[in-house]
Amino acid sequence: MDSQGQGGSAGALNRAVWDERARVHGTTAGDRFYDVEGFLAGRQTLLGTERELAGEVRGLDLLHLQCHFGMDTLSWARLGARVTGVDFSPVAVHRARELAARAGLAAEFVEADTQALPASLAGRFDLVVATYGVLCWIGDPDAWMRGAAAALRPGGRLLLVDLHPLFQVFASYEPLVADWPYGGGAALREPVTGTYADPELRVEAREAVQYPHSLGEIVTAAAGAGLVLAHLGEHTEADTDGRGLLPRGEDGRYRFPFGQTHLPVLYSLVAARP
Repeated sequence: MDSQGQGGSAGALNRAVWDERARVHGTTAGDRFYDVEGFLAGRQTLLGTERELAGEVRGLDLLHLQCHFGMDTLSWARLGARVTGVDFSPVAVHRARELAARAGLAAEFVEADTQALPASLAGRFDLVVATYGVLCWIGDPDAWMRGAAAALRPGGRLLLVDLHPLFQVFASYEPLVADWPYGGGAALREPVTGTYADPELRVEAREAVQYPHSLGEIVTAAAGAGLVLAHLGEHTEADTDGRGLLPRGEDGRYRFPFGQTHLPVLYSLVAARP
């Protein structure tokens, strides 16, 4: 179906975008996010929010959804987890396997739509993780949540850290311009001519399909999958700004100024399978 972010015709469009990104990320001097050589030298790519919420992962079976080419997945492995990464891009999965071999880290990488996870992953994991730029690519968050829940063992947890839906509404903060719906899930098509990792890099122009989901819709999808909410956080500051929209404070953190306060830029969700 075209409404699916990773399957159907929209999925084919998005897969082409992410295949291209998987080919170029970590390969250019101007890349702001994917320092492959630094990672191979031991640099940790995980950020404070997900590490704090995950707690100790040593000895846990961890599934990373939408893992791209594996740097974060393998960072969890360095913390002692037994890791499996899933991505719908065959280019990303190939690069992830190569990176694991270069880093000397044990990991399984699976090519699959995260809205239709393979039955072989069911009931295998203590922790399912997805972070940063996740559900905007998903046409069916109910199916995504059901897959995450099915992959968990009883008592296992889902950890999701993503861009706040309110932050995604705005195209700029100065001037304040809103060009994106707050929720509703309707497919929105737009041309993509570059990549967030290296704004100066120009790649072949492609069409991408993204989906706005409100915070209420996301939490309701988790509940509908049978998950029990343990934590919901809304964060007004972040370690990075993948959208290239926010000013960086003197403390190195990114915030969205709004009058005398700041708008939330991230949310974090932890939910458990009973």
